[in-house]
Amino acid sequence: MAEKLERARYGAAAFAGMEGTLPSPYPRTMGPNCLKYLQEVVESGLTCNMLGRFEEAFAREMGVKHCIGTPGCTPALAILAAAFAFEPGDEIIVSPITDYGTVQGLIRENYIPVFADTEPGTINLSAATIERCLSDRTRAILCVHKTGLLCDMDPINALAEKHGLIVYEDVCQAVFGEYKGRLAGTLGKAAGFSFDSEKTMGSDVGGCVVTNDDELAERIRFIGQSRGAVAVPGFGRKHTVAGYAYRMTQSTAAICLGQLEIIRDQVAHRDRMARLLTKLIAEIPGVTPLPIPDYVNVYSCWMFGLSIDPAQFRCTPAEFAQQLADGGIPGAGMGEYYLIPAACTFLEENARKKVYPYSLPPASREYRYGADTCPTARDFLKTFIRWATFCEKYQPEHCEQAAAIVRAVADRNRR
Repeated sequence: MAEKLERARYGAAAFAGMEGTLPSPYPRTMGPNCLKYLQEVVESGLTCNMLGRFEEAFAREMGVKHCIGTPGCTPALAILAAAFAFEPGDEIIVSPITDYGTVQGLIRENYIPVFADTEPGTINLSAATIERCLSDRTRAILCVHKTGLLCDMDPINALAEKHGLIVYEDVCQAVFGEYKGRLAGTLGKAAGFSFDSEKTMGSDVGGCVVTNDDELAERIRFIGQSRGAVAVPGFGRKHTVAGYAYRMTQSTAAICLGQLEIIRDQVAHRDRMARLLTKLIAEIPGVTPLPIPDYVNVYSCWMFGLSIDPAQFRCTPAEFAQQLADGGIPGAGMGEYYLIPAACTFLEENARKKVYPYSLPPASREYRYGADTCPTARDFLKTFIRWATFCEKYQPEHCEQAAAIVRAVADRNRR
């Protein structure tokens, strides 16, 4: 009998059983017109173009030319990887602290992910850490705005322009965040978004790609949604490239359209609450909240995080996190699994065995993956605690309550 695996859970199932005195994202706050738009889909007999309406509305709100709806964030980034049409063995520099969905498309297209380390004290990469990873096989830089904190994009774009590289964004946790007055997702050639139920603009599932590049948008629709097929008179479909059927459903589009109508106010509120909570946490000795850089005008905070100084406490970071959860912060815990070069164990196995594309060629050199390849990120995550239940339901009294819980745990365990 095959061993039964404990599979990862997502959405509401991942939050089931979490208890605490602070707000939880579920049940989600739904836009007042969600049911109306869903009803239109049903009453039209599936003939209404709800997907087109959502894509047009989201593109308009983002100030871009194109929005292409997808079934989720992982497919959004996957069709971007396919549409860029790099060669097998080409290198894509990626943030090391992220989610598997960021790199899944790269791996399936036989590109080689190269993880740049993070800046000390932060959760994101930078132009300086990226530059150390450049090679003659580098083709693109994929920047992840982890927790909603935006990467410093101007220096990254300047570096990319100097070397002729594409920059694109994983905005799955940063919808409608703002960098120097510009929206996350408009800071590179293209961007992938998530509308999965637990995300800031939560639908049932869903995602999208945005871009101002007409040619790229057409290629995304062709490869990512039309399965790489052209219509040939007298024959039918011919698949000229290996494509996908990553299309957002009409029902998901209906919910997304309803959620879009309330998201800007929610993000503005999250920004205020995240900044208040950051200020309160920063007053606790030995505890450091994630720093919010000055260039972040709007912090679309999806996940609140803090670091502790182990030298100041008798307990381990994991014990500190558990006491936060026991004290009333649902979902408080460590996040070491976010270190993708360590979490994706198959990458190291394939690289050592020289499984294609790590064979020579197309790979131009030997690669290694693991925690030690990004030591700054590794060490950061050893003392990093987050809770993914931070949401638009927080009010100032909840921020004060959360800070009081953190302070109580800190004081109880102080050396």
